[in-house]
Amino acid sequence: MSFAESLADRWRVQLQNDYPNHSQTTHESIIQWLLGQNSAELDNLTPTEQSAFEQGVSFRYRVLQQRYLDISPEQAYRNLMKRLGGLVILRQKIRAWVATSRDRQRNVIDVLQEVIQEMLNSDRYLQQQLQWIAECTTDSRLRNSLLLTSLEEYCLRPIRNQPLLVYRFVNYLRRSQRGGLTQVPTGEWVRQVSEEIISDETEERVSLLEEQALTQHEETQYLEEQQLQRLTVQTEFETYLRERVDPVAAEWLQLYLKGESQEAIAKLLNLPIKQVYRLREKVSYHAVRNFALKHAPELVDGWLGTSLSEHRLGLTPSQWEEYWESLNPMQRQLIADLKAGQTLEAIAKNLKLKTTQVLSEWTKLYLNAQAIRNR
Repeated sequence: MSFAESLADRWRVQLQNDYPNHSQTTHESIIQWLLGQNSAELDNLTPTEQSAFEQGVSFRYRVLQQRYLDISPEQAYRNLMKRLGGLVILRQKIRAWVATSRDRQRNVIDVLQEVIQEMLNSDRYLQQQLQWIAECTTDSRLRNSLLLTSLEEYCLRPIRNQPLLVYRFVNYLRRSQRGGLTQVPTGEWVRQVSEEIISDETEERVSLLEEQALTQHEETQYLEEQQLQRLTVQTEFETYLRERVDPVAAEWLQLYLKGESQEAIAKLLNLPIKQVYRLREKVSYHAVRNFALKHAPELVDGWLGTSLSEHRLGLTPSQWEEYWESLNPMQRQLIADLKAGQTLEAIAKNLKLKTTQVLSEWTKLYLNAQAIRNR
């Protein structure tokens, strides 16, 4: 029996246990969709790859089961919007963009719906999924459930420590804000090059224009993402200062980010210079110890590239080795648990400590890494 056949048999038993009232046709349609279009090639996978594939199938099934199967199309769609709209970094990016756009009446769900619709219309992978789902079943309700599951799974795929949907939102912004014909710079020669060259070693055709365009696109996209992330962090931090620290601290931050000196800020805010310096210390303290560590760690770490799980706190391999050697066994366990995604509460329980003690230790570790990074 092939790997695909064995997997299909196991899922028949699972579906019969979970949904005994469904028809065998429905079961087979779901199995066909779960195994994918290339099920015949699954035997070519290594044992490690087969194990990863099985985990992926189980994940898609859980998503289908929890939010979309046997649920009305309207409620299933609301479940998708709630799930995607709950992404903290995406919600912050959309709100930051709406705050600076002409149409400030729009909300997160409005923008999210437009992005999803554009993806369905233009994304090649989703177009293939639509076609594949149509081949798996003719049941319109089941098609809808499978499509929404595919959408959620695809949108949440991690790309550089962020959900893929975040990048699709940036693409949507670029396309929605630019239009018309391509503008050719005046006064410059337009160089024409051969679109293709032939590699000496492989004799395969390589598209020069495609590679150059892709590189340029990725660089532009990265800069736009950085700009948007910076604006999001700034907006969130200003709100945090205004609501939780002091409205004047938020004003200080705005002036400081505009490049004003402390003396100029003192005049603009009509404050003694000593009070302005105290404001600077207060903002710096909250930026590192509260906002970055407790209030919005994912947002700040994603922007700075200092997350523990993906970027090793922003340390180079040699810096990380030095940092790791300086830790005691308890600190190493804390780092390992945080990388595994455990909460501070769960870690405190495992280490038999108070949550405040764990947070204090993590703050110290975070600041030590920052000191090494900035050295």
